[in-house]
Amino acid sequence: MKIAVIGGTGLIGSQVVKILAAGGHEAVPHSPSTGLDLISGKGLPEAMAGADVVVNLTNSPTFDEASPAFFQTTMDNLLGAANAAGVGHAVILSIVGAEKVPDLVYYRAKVLQEEILKAGPVPYSIVRATQFFEFVDAAMSWTSDEKTVRLPATLVQPMASADVARAVADVAVGAPLRGTRNVGGPEVFPLDELGRITLAARGDQRAVVTDDSAGLFAAASGNALLAEADAVIFKTTYREFLAR
Repeated sequence: MKIAVIGGTGLIGSQVVKILAAGGHEAVPHSPSTGLDLISGKGLPEAMAGADVVVNLTNSPTFDEASPAFFQTTMDNLLGAANAAGVGHAVILSIVGAEKVPDLVYYRAKVLQEEILKAGPVPYSIVRATQFFEFVDAAMSWTSDEKTVRLPATLVQPMASADVARAVADVAVGAPLRGTRNVGGPEVFPLDELGRITLAARGDQRAVVTDDSAGLFAAASGNALLAEADAVIFKTTYREFLAR
């Protein structure tokens, strides 16, 4: 099976390519570094040529008001090229609970991306994942200084990027779901506690201050970011990830 992996050189995409190739598939990574521009559409016909499946793992370069336009343009271009090339399955990676955090424009943009895919001409699958372990550092960096890290007590259920990649690869080689598969990690943490665990594991002496107005995830409340009841739960724990 020939699978075009758009965003195939990034954190998730590069792992998806390796998993697919190990499974005997022709997984071809595409990104700006290989000459693909999803905004203009440059390189899309070539990327779609002969592909049975297209996996779109590209992300908006910003989390702000520009993100909806990014997903609108890139999805329109991608689906148009995929349909023209006769691609039989389009897969995207989205976020568990995206529609439950309407105050975040980026989450609204991811919901828009899903809606464009569902309404498009290509049979589709959506993989919704909880936050990646690797994203904890970014969350801490937004609201930190030399002495403290401010984080909200928002509940999260993080998972390893390797497990996200496995989930995407598994869906890509199957029949189109024409729906969504939710995936998550095995543990639930308040984000501030996750910050304390992270700093302790690294010998970082900074204090974590609970601040429910701090950072991107302050906009989420309750169980909004936790895996759905039907989710596939992967086994890698956060402490195992840190130990590596």
